[in-house]
Order: sequence, then structure tokens, then C-alpha cells
Amino acid sequence: MEQPRYRGRFAPSPTGPLHFGSLVTALASWLEARAAGGDWLVRIEDLDPLREPPEATGQILHSLERHGLQPDEPVRYQSQRHAAYQAAIDQLLGRGKAYYCRCSRKQLKASGGYHPAHCRQGTPATGDTPCAVRFALHNEQSHWHDELLGWQHQAVHEELDDPVLLRKEGFFAYQLAVVVDDIDQAITHVVRGSDLLPMTAQQQQIYRALGAEPPHWLHVPVLLNDKGQKLSKQTHAPALNDNRPAANLTAALSALGQQPPASLANESVACVLAWAQAHWQRQHIPLTSRQYTHDV
Repeated sequence: MEQPRYRGRFAPSPTGPLHFGSLVTALASWLEARAAGGDWLVRIEDLDPLREPPEATGQILHSLERHGLQPDEPVRYQSQRHAAYQAAIDQLLGRGKAYYCRCSRKQLKASGGYHPAHCRQGTPATGDTPCAVRFALHNEQSHWHDELLGWQHQAVHEELDDPVLLRKEGFFAYQLAVVVDDIDQAITHVVRGSDLLPMTAQQQQIYRALGAEPPHWLHVPVLLNDKGQKLSKQTHAPALNDNRPAANLTAALSALGQQPPASLANESVACVLAWAQAHWQRQHIPLTSRQYTHDV
């Protein structure tokens, strides 16, 4: 049977400009797609306007363009996909795969994760109390193969681990939107940071509940700052300097274990990416998170 065409994606949340850790993940996903002769897409996960500065999306797309990482199809914006997410929720509710939940985080913590309102038993939504919608997981000893880290195992516990699909504030959650869009865009391979590894088994159940097989996974270990924290906007990782893209890309290749020559930092972006494609070795990516300091 013929394998489907490789389709990968980079899906940043626009909570701030692109930083070095995000560039490393974006470059790894771009190179995996190019090595497979496939497509590479960009999706902006703009689901939470309360956390998204209005200029952030433009900054991210500008940084990607300056670093030569151009998507093969028009950029997708999750803020324009609300109808699709609601349709998926309606489908899951109708099939008993999701339920309304009015429990607060404080209540769930106090009850050890179990729902004091017995939400999974079918509590109906009413207009007087804000409700979230959660996915109804089933107990599972989940096993899957990560293309970098090898075989993985994760225990999934129904009720205790049930992820939110729609927040009480009315915002669609990442766990739902990412799966709906991966299915709609026919994504076959996901390259992302290892900080998302723990939610993989939950997401696989959502894929299957929506009638799709999960994609292949490759989790790139995250980079840490000098305090041992993941490089992120929350830990104040500095924005990339878009005026030195070749040097940034060369440093990202080093972080990915590709051992580029130092002179590559002085070449053009096109030269750096051409070298990267010609020398890409997935198996050289480090397997564990580590501190990495880069002058961006």
C-alpha cells in the first residue's frame, strides 16, 4: 500500500515573538519535511486573545520569513476555525465521548481529580453556571513509537486525566484544536518539543474518537536557560535577532547535533539551509534536554 505524502507543520502560539527554542523546533520540522520530499505548513494557534499581543503573529511570521522557513501552503489561523472546533465538540458530545463539566480546578484538586458534580455521568449544560467541555478518556496503557526517542509508554486514567476541549470562558482548548486541524490538513508527521510528550496518549484518543489515526511523532528535547528552565516566552527567552538569520540557523543546527562548520554563520540563509538539507541526520539530535546559551 502506498504511503501518504509526508505533511508536517509548525504551530506556534502568538504570545510573543519567536525565540531560539522555537526556531530549533521549527527548523527540525522543516528539515524532516524536506528530507521526506513532503510539505511543511505553518499554523498560528491564536486561540487565547487574552494572552496574545496584537503584534505577535506578524513578528513570528516575519522571523520565519527572514530565516528562510516558508510554508508550502497559506498560513492557517485557528481564530478562523471556531465553527470546525464546535462541530467536533458537538460530534463528541453526541457520541458520549465528551461531557459538560462545571467543576473548578480547586474542586478537582480537593477531590483528587474526581468530579464532585459527577460530570461524566451526563450533567446537562445550563445557563446559570459556566461549563467547560471535557473529553472522556478511557483507561489505557498507551504505547507508541517516537521517531527520535523510540518506544514510549503512558498510562491514561479516565476522569482523572480528562482534558478540557472548551474552557468555561468560551475559548477552545489546544487539545481539541490541534487534533481537528491536524486531521483537516492531513498532517502525517508531527515534530514538536518534548514538553508536549506527556499529552500524546490523550491526544491519540481524541484523534481516534474523531475517526482518524494519529500522526507519527518526533519529540525534540527542549532547550533550557541558565536556570534550568525551558526556553519559552514565560521564562523570558529573548526574541530572535532577525538581522542575523544565518548565524541563528547555524546555532540551531548545532543545538540539533548537526555539527555545522562555524563559517556557515557568515554565509547566506540559502547556503545554510542547503547545507542543512544535504547533511541532515535525525539520529544526531540529542535525546535529552540541556542548557544552551545562544546570542540571538
